[in-house]
Amino acid sequence: MSSNLQFMFDVGSPNAFLSHEAIPAIEKRTGVKFEYVPILLGGIFKATNNRSPAETLAGIKNKPEFLAIETERFVKRFKVQPYVWNPFFPVNTLNLMRTAVAAQFEGVFEPYVEAAFHHMWREPKKMDDPEVAAKALTSSGLDGAKLLARAQEPDVKAKLIANTQAAVERGAFGSPTFFVGNEMFFGKEQLREVEEMVSGK
Repeated sequence: MSSNLQFMFDVGSPNAFLSHEAIPAIEKRTGVKFEYVPILLGGIFKATNNRSPAETLAGIKNKPEFLAIETERFVKRFKVQPYVWNPFFPVNTLNLMRTAVAAQFEGVFEPYVEAAFHHMWREPKKMDDPEVAAKALTSSGLDGAKLLARAQEPDVKAKLIANTQAAVERGAFGSPTFFVGNEMFFGKEQLREVEEMVSGK
């Protein structure tokens, strides 16, 4: 079955990372490929008056503990490795997400996404430091300096803005957000529903 299946992501989201780790097995089971769409989470928060979970969960009793249990369940269900908490969180991902678009334009999008998530949530680094980011990307076999330079070009910046605005117009308010056709799903926990819909269940 073919389906218009999109994954709106920002590499600064640990839940987007866990979704990314779970997606290959879902693609294998369903025979449907996810289209990865880079968006800027900060831009979505600003446009929707939303805030990050780090802010919204502060001082709330029981909810953070439940979300930790929910994450454990997700890790077991989808047989993925848990993320390593990034000590520099929150990381400003503006340049990283611009670089994701640059990587699309340069034909190295998939290896870039893998590398960016890896250096955020597997071997975490301060990826909003351009020197750190360039070195990390280069260590993953990419031309880090070239991609980061390309990320500053007007066409790249415009594309990330357009992606982000389009996501908001379709109903997005955070990351990870998934679309199956025009049906929106939010959060890694809804990947089960995404898979069921794509499978026609």
